[in-house]
Amino acid sequence: MRPPETGARGPGARVILGIDPGLNATGYGVIAVSGQRLALVTAGEIRPPRGRPLPERLQHLHRALSELLKRQQPDAVILEMVFTHDDYVNTAALMAHARGVACLAAQQHGAALVEYPPARVKKALTGHGAATKDQVARMVVQWLGCANPGWSFDATDALALAIAHAHMAGSPHLSVRRRRTRQVPAALHGLLMAGRRQVGGQAARWGAK
Repeated sequence: MRPPETGARGPGARVILGIDPGLNATGYGVIAVSGQRLALVTAGEIRPPRGRPLPERLQHLHRALSELLKRQQPDAVILEMVFTHDDYVNTAALMAHARGVACLAAQQHGAALVEYPPARVKKALTGHGAATKDQVARMVVQWLGCANPGWSFDATDALALAIAHAHMAGSPHLSVRRRRTRQVPAALHGLLMAGRRQVGGQAARWGAK
């Protein structure tokens, strides 16, 4: 099942795909950069079937990412650098499987792979390297000037990666919607947060029933 396309790229635009890998849910966000402007193309998440053997779940993820890469033809794929904590070794090991699949898919489709430390991505978007997921989501809405109630934190984290790369690599003076207002409009943020609670990110998912 394909996710809905929510935007379009212009001629000559750079296309950037952010991926937030995970075995339960892998978020993705695609933006187009044209001059000093950002445009949302699509965002959502891929959900491999729970309870299935690991190889089957990884195959599902690889197939979905390959379809996304083939359709969007991104110039760059952006991931966070690996970070582990002694209390979450098992979680990190499982995430590494999904991350490896994302790296493989990017390589197979000829997209440049770029990695950033999590704190650098957060600082690029919010000005604070220890920002919460909610703060990052708010700034994603503000940078893009739009909100989708179906976006989960997996999707907004992936969009954050793409936006951060656009800001740090080649377009440091982006003229984005963030500069038109100091705060995210309450209606937009309310829509995003309410949708996450009520819908639980069911929109734009692959593999969900």
